[in-house]
Formats: sequence, C-alpha cells, structure tokens
Amino acid sequence: MASPTSWSEENFSCPICLDVFSSPVFTPCGHNFCRACITKFWDDQAQYKCPVCNELFHTRPDLRANILVSEMAAQFKTSVRVKEQPCVEPGEVPCDVCTGTQLKAAKSCLVCFTSYCQTHLEPHQRVARLQKHRLVEPMDHLEDRMCKKHDRLLELFCRTEQVCVCQFCTETDHKSHLVVPLKEEYEVKTAQLGKIEAKVPQMIQERKQKIKEIKDTIKLSKKDADTQMADGLQALTALMRCIEKWRKDFNQTVKEKLKSTEKQAEDLIKGLEQEIEDLTKRSSEVKRLSHTEDHLHFLQAFRALKDPPPTRDWTTVEVHPPSYVGSWRRSLDQLEETLNMGMKKLCDAELKRVQQYEVDVTLDPDTAAPWLILSEDGKQVHDGGVVKVLPDNPKRFTCRPCVLSRQSFSSGRFYFEVKVEDKSVWCLGVARESINRKNNIALTPKNGCWGISFQKDVFKFKNDPDVRVPLRAELQMVGVFVDYDEGLVSFYDVEARVHIYSATGCSFSEPLYPILNCSGLPLIISPVNQTD
Repeated sequence: MASPTSWSEENFSCPICLDVFSSPVFTPCGHNFCRACITKFWDDQAQYKCPVCNELFHTRPDLRANILVSEMAAQFKTSVRVKEQPCVEPGEVPCDVCTGTQLKAAKSCLVCFTSYCQTHLEPHQRVARLQKHRLVEPMDHLEDRMCKKHDRLLELFCRTEQVCVCQFCTETDHKSHLVVPLKEEYEVKTAQLGKIEAKVPQMIQERKQKIKEIKDTIKLSKKDADTQMADGLQALTALMRCIEKWRKDFNQTVKEKLKSTEKQAEDLIKGLEQEIEDLTKRSSEVKRLSHTEDHLHFLQAFRALKDPPPTRDWTTVEVHPPSYVGSWRRSLDQLEETLNMGMKKLCDAELKRVQQYEVDVTLDPDTAAPWLILSEDGKQVHDGGVVKVLPDNPKRFTCRPCVLSRQSFSSGRFYFEVKVEDKSVWCLGVARESINRKNNIALTPKNGCWGISFQKDVFKFKNDPDVRVPLRAELQMVGVFVDYDEGLVSFYDVEARVHIYSATGCSFSEPLYPILNCSGLPLIISPVNQTD
C-alpha cells in the first residue's frame, strides 16, 4: 500500500469543503465526508442523499467515523506542514527538536528554553498548560538567558552593577542593589540608543569635514612644496650664477696679474739680451785690438774702446711672482655679500611664512615669580624688585624670575613675538608643562625649556653646553616659531628679518607653554606686524 505522503491532496479532500478531511465519516453508500460538512449539508436539505452519487436515503443515516481515513489524513497533514516549512539557513535559528533535516524555528520558548519549528510548536498552541509559556521570536543561545548560578531566567537588570540577574540574585548577591525589570531598562537603554543614533550622523559629518580639512591641508602642502622648490631653485640658480661670475672674475684677475708679470719679465729679458749683445760685440773688438802691432792704429782705436757702453745695475732687479691674496679676499668678500643678500631674502620669505601661525599669548599671573609684575592685559612683565606675599600655588616659579603663558600647545605650529630691550637681561622661548618651578634649574632642553638668552653682551641658546650665537646690534624684537610635530624651535630677529638659531630634532611629549625670564627692563608680547 502506498504511503499517504506519496498521495496528492485530492485523495484526502472532502467533496463538500474540498479541504483535507477533518473528523472523516462515511455514508452507507461508502463515500467519505467531514462530519461537520455532511451534517450541515443534510440540515439544509429536505431529503437525505449523498452529495457525490445522489443516492437517496429514506431516513437520516447514522454516521460513523472512518478511523483509517482519519489517521491517513492526519499523517498527510503533518507531512504537508513539514514540507511547507523552510529549512534553516546560515544565520537563522534552527529548531532544537528536529532530527535529520533541521527546520527554521518559528518561536522560542523562554520557559522550556527551546526553539521550535511550526510543527513542533503545535503542543504549545494546543495544550492549556503549555499555552501559558512565554513565546518570543526565534532566539539563538537560549542558555545565555539562564542565570549560571541559580539556573533561573534572567528577567531583571541590576543598575548598580549593570548586569542581568534572576529573581534569586535579588535575594542574595544583589539584595541591596537597584534592580528593575528588563523591559524597563530596555526602554531606558533604547532611549539612550536613540540619542546615540541621532548623534551618529553629526559625528559622521564631523569626520567627513575632518577628511576634507586633511585633504585641503595636503593640497595646500603640495602647493607650498611647489612654491618652496621653485623659490629654492631660483635662489640656487642665482647663487650658481653668482659663483660662476665670481669664478670668471677671479680667473680673469689672476690671468691679468700673470700677464703683467710675464710682460715685465719679457721686458727685463730683452734689456739683458741687448746688453749681452753689446758686451759680446765689445769683447770681440777688444780681443781683435789686443792682437794688433800697429802702434798708431792701436792708440787711435783704444781711445774709442776705453769708455764702455752704458749698462744697467742688475743686482737689484728681481721678478716677483704675482700675489693673489688680495684678489682672493676681494672676490670672497663680494661673494659673501651676494650670499648674505640672498640669505636675507630667503629668511625674509621664511619669516613671512612662520608669522602666519601667530597665536594670541597672554601671561598667567598664577605662574609668575613673586617679584615679577604683570600688566593688566597680560602682555608685559618686568622685575618689580620686591618679593610679594602670594598664596602658595604649585604652578608658580619661586626661584627664577619666570612666567608662563595661559595658553598651551600640544600639536601643530605656533608663532609669537616678544619685544626686548638692549642691555637688559632676559631669556625667552617655550617650556614643557612639567618644568620644575620650585628650584633654580638651568633653562635647558634637558630640563624642559628651549630658549635663547641675553646677558652681559653674551647672546646664546641655552643648552648643555650653551651655544653662542653672533650678537646682533640693536636687537629689539624676537620671533619664536614652534613646529610641535616636527620637533623644531626657531628664533628670529624680526627687525633685521634674519634667522638667529634653530633647535631641531626636539622631542615633545607634553603641552608646551611660551616662557619669559625677566631680570631687567620689561618684556612685551607684541602683535605680529607682517610687512610686505
């Protein structure tokens, strides 16, 4: 006999409702119908007849259940439901009951901690006791919803420790904690998530803007690099032309001196050769006369030979090699002057570039040594000569006449200018945040300070040992430029528009503050005046 699963739905369909039999019964003529269907059909008819073969029954037949058809119809329904259900796909929750081919779970039970496909879910929809179970959308890893300690459902949330707990946890480890139902905390967290979600587009926009800024920076950097290379090529070309002209002029001077010396030597040699020729001729005449025996001729000729021809005293005559020292020095002076002019042009361009990074610097009175006096606008400081009684402040310098700015810098580039006075004693630059403010330390990079100082006509970069810098007359304004990321600190004579000194390869790992050390006349932080 064929299995019900190999038959079609027509074999198990009621002729009245055309659906699979439900409580099938059979008539005396042998046809099968759903009990409800044939009962209703006869209730609406005046005569009792078979809807299929129209056999007429004189009395209403006694309907009996067709047990075989009922069982086969049930098996067919089950097989059809199984076939209609989808198999589990990757990422989906499988039925925990299915054996063999696992079907996709339709629901998960939070009481049984089991996921069911539509077929195996049927008892939860039919049995009264199981109908009370809590069914949710399919969930994987249901064991994670169980309290590992008490083997109970995690249905509460401890706000004190921010963890999910079961009912027993609230009576033990979390007894005194603030505990709420999961749903309540879910609503709170959902609201917070909504705020985060609303903020995310803004954060994305901010990052897109930052990308644009970075790209614009790269674009400007490339443009600046092209300008720098062009300026550098122009300066080097001019320098090479200058050196070539210097070489030609120097060679021409040397050649002219050599030619003059050679001309002098040639003239002297001609004079000597002429005298040799004259003396040789006289020697021949004297020798010939010495052999004559004619007394009269000898006496007459001797008279003409007794006075020798005029000659030059050659004992003091010398030809000195030409000296090129003066020419060399003059040429070098000209080259140095040209180079200085070129360097000044380059430095002027460099100063204009760094001045674009000007920052507004004001002095912090909480850091000033007790005998220093600051202006109300925080732009000037001078030595008052009297130690004031001030509250103890860990930021204050107590042994050195120093003061820091209010502003600090932890990245990028910045530039500021300080007006200094001739013959005053001062030091200025930048210092790291952790610089020792309570002891009389040297203001050197080792101790966290990068600065130049002036004292007793000595101009130097503070280091160990100090680096002497050529003293420039009438130094009035000092510019300080810092490239934090490149580890560069440069100082400029603003009035002369020349570079003073640069500290390179510095290692910065904390915020930097402009620092002034004043032991004389006022130091003034001045606005940058960029000149064309």
